[in-house]
Amino acid sequence: MEVLGIDIGGSGIKGATVDTLTGTLTRERLRVPTPRPSSPGAVAAAVQAIVDHFSWTGPIGVTFPGVVLDGVIRTAANVDRSWIGVKGADLFGDQSVVLNDADAAGVAEMTFGAGRGRPGVVLMLTFGTGIGSALFVDGRLVPNTEFGHIEIRGKEAEHRASDRVREEEDLDWDKWAERVEEYLAHMRDLLSPTLIVVGGGVSKKAEKFLPHIHLGDTPVVPAVLLNEAGIIGAAMAAAGPARLP
Repeated sequence: MEVLGIDIGGSGIKGATVDTLTGTLTRERLRVPTPRPSSPGAVAAAVQAIVDHFSWTGPIGVTFPGVVLDGVIRTAANVDRSWIGVKGADLFGDQSVVLNDADAAGVAEMTFGAGRGRPGVVLMLTFGTGIGSALFVDGRLVPNTEFGHIEIRGKEAEHRASDRVREEEDLDWDKWAERVEEYLAHMRDLLSPTLIVVGGGVSKKAEKFLPHIHLGDTPVVPAVLLNEAGIIGAAMAAAGPARLP
């Protein structure tokens, strides 16, 4: 089944059509900058531009960087706070399904990527403008965990160890890896995962920082689907419950 998946991030909005049976993009993805300010109306217009680009009239999966309960936005850490209380279908149409961005990426990785077939507790963390999280127990998603807001050294983790912080503070990869390792060790001690998957935009540069991260017996691996995981997971959600783990 072909479905349009759209991934809303703090800095960019990406979309592509997806074959939800294979987890592959069927057309080249389109990325547009996230509007400033990132109000619901402005972001909805950017999403509509992607829909128009693909001449799409079918179901749409849309991710959002915050807690989403029954299609309603409940938190908005890295976009305009006027999103809180907005119902996704009112913005994106009755054929849309809206879910947390990291949850979408995790669903894709558990189905087609690094978490496929892995039992026990699997934690996916996406490093970008913020830090997103998706938690799975024996393949079942625990939605809206938002572990990027856990406090480390008096700050939210994403204010110390996101990829945006690495760029803004001009950290070299070794120094940034130290912060990421400290955060991952905290999550390991909290959840005892059998696997940690690192995704988000920085995953395509995993060779620059993952070799510097050591968590003992807990494996840490890069996402297989890289930065396309959110698009694929969004499309899977819109395809229906049968496509979700």
